[in-house]
Amino acid sequence: DGYFEQVVRQCRYSSKDLQGIEFIDSYVFNKAEYVRFNSTVGKYVGYTELGVKNAEAWNKGPELAVELGELERYCKLNAPIDYSA
Repeated sequence: DGYFEQVVRQCRYSSKDLQGIEFIDSYVFNKAEYVRFNSTVGKYVGYTELGVKNAEAWNKGPELAVELGELERYCKLNAPIDYSA
């Protein structure tokens, strides 16, 4: 009954010194992840035919620069809050 689309943004911390932080931005359609940005990899990776096309386009466009900045802006900025909880 309809379609389901979701974006899941995660900060994964492996230590408190902020050196092991990983930012992951996953795009999901009907419960299947089709493209993901991972700060460790440094680019988008597609998992379906559509995801591969999106990844190729986004890796060449301004979307990649935005994602590369999210580790600093989103994860490292909020790390003290996450660790205090």
